[in-house]
Amino acid sequence: MSTSLAKEFWDRLDDTRTGMLAADTARAIPMSHYVDSDAKVLWFITANGTELAKSAQTGASAEYIVTSNDEHLYARIDGRVQAVRDEKKLDEIWSAVAAAWFKDGRKDDDIQLVRMDLTEAEVWTTGGSISFLYEISKAHMTDQKPDLGEHGTLRF
Repeated sequence: MSTSLAKEFWDRLDDTRTGMLAADTARAIPMSHYVDSDAKVLWFITANGTELAKSAQTGASAEYIVTSNDEHLYARIDGRVQAVRDEKKLDEIWSAVAAAWFKDGRKDDDIQLVRMDLTEAEVWTTGGSISFLYEISKAHMTDQKPDLGEHGTLRF
C-alpha cells in the first residue's frame, strides 16, 4: 500500500470528528475519536455501563466507520478496544464536547476512556465533489473509467 494513502488517511482522519463505532455486542453508535497516529490508536470517551464500555472491558474486536464529505475520506477501520485508566491521556483529549455528556465534567466518576488499537483499515480518499463531477464527465467523453481517488487496505 502506498505511503501516500497512509499519510492521507491519518491526516484526514485527524480532521474528521465522528464516526460509527461497534464492538462485540455493542451496536454501532456515533462517537467522536481522537487520533494517535504514532501509536496507530484511536481514543474514545464513553460512560461506564454502556455496551461499548462493557465490550472494552473484555478487549473486544471493533469496527469504526468514518464517512466525511468535508475531508473526502471514507473508511472501515478494524481493531480491538480496551477500557483504560489514563488520567494524562484523558486530560489531553478532554473537550467541551465531552464535558457536555457528564454531569460533573472531567471529574465525573462515570467516565470511561476507550483505546482502539487498529489492525486494518480499508480506505477511500477522493478529491471532492468538483473532482467527482469532472471525472464523471471525462469518463462519458472518453469511455474510460473515472479516477475517483485512492482506495486500498492499510495494515497496522
